[in-house]
Amino acid sequence: MRVAALQLDIAWEDPAANIARADALAARAVAVGARMAVLPEMFNTGFTMSAVRAAQHAERTRAAMAEIAVRHGLWVAGGYVDSPGPEEGSPAADSGRPRNACSIFAPTGDEVLRYHKIHPFSLAGEHEHYDGGTTLPTAEVEGLRVTPLVCYDLRFPEPFRIAAERTDLYLVIANWPDARRDAWRTLLRARAIENQAWLLGVNRVGEGDGLSYAGDSALIDPLGATVAECTGAEAVMAGDVDVARVTEVRERFGFLADRKPDVYAGL
Repeated sequence: MRVAALQLDIAWEDPAANIARADALAARAVAVGARMAVLPEMFNTGFTMSAVRAAQHAERTRAAMAEIAVRHGLWVAGGYVDSPGPEEGSPAADSGRPRNACSIFAPTGDEVLRYHKIHPFSLAGEHEHYDGGTTLPTAEVEGLRVTPLVCYDLRFPEPFRIAAERTDLYLVIANWPDARRDAWRTLLRARAIENQAWLLGVNRVGEGDGLSYAGDSALIDPLGATVAECTGAEAVMAGDVDVARVTEVRERFGFLADRKPDVYAGL
């Protein structure tokens, strides 16, 4: 299955402009044979701390993603600010704050998954404006088991490991500044290697709220090899993901089977 990172130059807090850009990039993804197109974190606004205002665009943004999926016959994934409300599948109480979300839409326009970022980025004060999620869903996309995470989640190996046995492809969508680009590139490869799964990292480019973004979107294979990457400018980066490669690597190198969770719990 060919997947495409839509490395977007996000217009700051301008949903209409960003949705139009996303639609144009999706058309380019189709032209290179992609079956799934993935947008960055908060692709419609940029990484804003104006959470309540941004959440007002949640329904409109989901509708636009569904329309893009139907119009181009694509699976579409991307991030936005979700409205306050109880999280599906979670017993946790709702504080009434928005959440940093990622949704996946089928070519029919149906939303098949909605994930809320587990780790708000405290260094930027995200935790003061957004609630963290408490569930980690996985969706099947034409036989490919896909688990999304968002930006700062990349620094925490635990959710990746928990989802490893039900995941063929991790999506990591981000607004990751170029000042920490070495960490981004290193952690993408680390999460793929340690979980023996494909990983598609999708970052933004351009300027937003005083920060610069270099992109460095990349597709990493289950052994940590970079299959495709792009940097510096708005682009469509595509590469092929093979489920059989995950099975092959895990059968040949039985590292996941050698884990000792019972021992770890007592350490």
